[in-house]
Amino acid sequence: MKRILLPLLMALAAALLVAPAAHAGDVRCTGKIGARSIGNNVVVPKGKTCTLAGTRVDGNVKVRPGARLNARGAKIEGNIQATSARYVLVSRRWNGQRYVRTRVDGDIQLDRGRGSNVRFAVIDGNLQVKQNRSRRQFAVRNRINGDLQAFSNRGGYRIFRNVIDGNLQCKSNKPRPGGGKNKVSGNKENQCRRL
Repeated sequence: MKRILLPLLMALAAALLVAPAAHAGDVRCTGKIGARSIGNNVVVPKGKTCTLAGTRVDGNVKVRPGARLNARGAKIEGNIQATSARYVLVSRRWNGQRYVRTRVDGDIQLDRGRGSNVRFAVIDGNLQVKQNRSRRQFAVRNRINGDLQAFSNRGGYRIFRNVIDGNLQCKSNKPRPGGGKNKVSGNKENQCRRL
């Protein structure tokens, strides 16, 4: 029995040690990445700043606690996910001839952060902003093919001149979101009924 059990336990231990390598292809961003393609996920490590300037990312962008992301004129084929981030900026970029919007094929999810500014972006999925605490929170002049959801944010949130194919949903924000002139194909709900 010992002859069978020991090799089995050793094989299991070796498999557990190798398992984290599934994320070995992630690209850590701690500075500026220019106009080039990245075939994997991009991770902004805790406390660091990453600028994606005209960068194409074939995966997701993950922003760790205390980190900052500046995505200007980037093309993200997955999602932007930020939890407890210091600040997230998603905006357009001047390429020398014209402004190029940042495009996100998935969702932008901003949870429990200290500030965000999503402006002049094209989002194929949803923009979800939850439990953030800052007076520096904006969603301005975006094209959102899904919903814009703002839940339980503190300090204020400005939602202005967005085109939203889905719903504009706002609940439990203190104070209630401000802004206006949003074009919404679905419903304007709760705190955002008049925006």
